[in-house]
Amino acid sequence: MLLRLAVGLASVLFFAGAAQAQQPYPSRAIRVVVPYPPGGGNDIIGRIVADDLGKRLGQQALVDNRPGGSTVIGAEIVARAAPDGYTILVTSHTTYALIPNLRARLPYDPQRDFEPVSLLATQSFALAVHPSLPANSVKQVIALAKAKPGQLTFSSAGAGTGTHFSGEQFKVLGKLDMLHVPYKGGNTAVNAVLSGETTMTFGSLSALSPYVTAKKLRVIAVTSAKRSPLDPKIPTIAESGLPGYEMTPWYGLTVPKGTPQAIVERLNTTIITGLQTRDMQERMARVGYEPEGSTPAQLAAHIKAELARYAVLIKTIGFKEE
Repeated sequence: MLLRLAVGLASVLFFAGAAQAQQPYPSRAIRVVVPYPPGGGNDIIGRIVADDLGKRLGQQALVDNRPGGSTVIGAEIVARAAPDGYTILVTSHTTYALIPNLRARLPYDPQRDFEPVSLLATQSFALAVHPSLPANSVKQVIALAKAKPGQLTFSSAGAGTGTHFSGEQFKVLGKLDMLHVPYKGGNTAVNAVLSGETTMTFGSLSALSPYVTAKKLRVIAVTSAKRSPLDPKIPTIAESGLPGYEMTPWYGLTVPKGTPQAIVERLNTTIITGLQTRDMQERMARVGYEPEGSTPAQLAAHIKAELARYAVLIKTIGFKEE
């Protein structure tokens, strides 16, 4: 009797599990891990994408902010999650290309432990100077820096951040002697230029715009490979005096390694469809981002190229994370 009950229970559990496995994806809420605190750029992108993804898939896509460890905490959560499409990671070049070049040991591998789904968006940083600086172009900034070696300073949101490496790339390609002054955040880095503590800064074009409008700062050029849709009149650094320069912050979506290909393709198609709508494009543009959808293979290639590019820059400047 007990044996028949055990066999019967096992059969029920087996068929229940099989039925659950056959349920169409998604059949429940999706966890969108953002490895930053609420309110920042990555969080904004995550919430825009989660909102659209949830509506299109017919299930809630809930943002789960897991800050800490320069995105490592959130990335590890996703890398170790079940590969079933219900835990996804929305994060930036910091996770996939920067931190792996700065730390010898990580609990995840950016290429081995994730399935790329799609590139989501890019952002333009800009080189901004105090209005008193006698330079209105990249060539003039370079000439001034060479005329006054070690005297020009640039502020950043902190050592090892995208704004820091934007300045270091500028120094390397221009063969300049400039002093980096790190601050604890983008706002304080901008305030340093406003108060005259530093000569210039590299920061988000959208964050700098109010100060430019008030004529408290002057934007010289953008760091991206192409001009920003926020203000197409502003030239790129590469086209205005420093060929080969590019520093473009980007955001992507991945899932744990081993996620079924059908789910990866479903997520990719849904995301691309959303990014092509006017609503998504306008929502991103309002906060300074440009939609940049891709295939999974294109995101994989992009991560590989960015890993190599940051490796060269970090080695050249001899930077080590403190």
